[in-house]
Amino acid sequence: MESISLTPSDPSQARSLSEWLVAAGQVRVERVPARPAPGQQGALDVLTVLAATPSLVAAVKMLPEFIRTRRSDFRIEGTVGGEKFVLDVTNADKELTRLLALLLSRADTRD
Repeated sequence: MESISLTPSDPSQARSLSEWLVAAGQVRVERVPARPAPGQQGALDVLTVLAATPSLVAAVKMLPEFIRTRRSDFRIEGTVGGEKFVLDVTNADKELTRLLALLLSRADTRD
């Protein structure tokens, strides 16, 4: 089972993003409150997406479409295997390629 963490820039979109990912099929999404940084009062929730690699890849491929249906300043920050990434309307396709390579390389090292 693989996982990826996602944080939408607009907290009100966390539920929609979670439902969008679940619609991809065969993924489980857990909403986890993030810890605020020192001196901060709160933090955005983190969505942890759990699935076998093929299902996780299918769900991740849907992220650019989700982003394009939101406001132009919307972005998704995330982490996979300790590598951070940011997807937004200006870089979604290019960053998706890097993200998929990270997921697939992690799967290769576990085989």
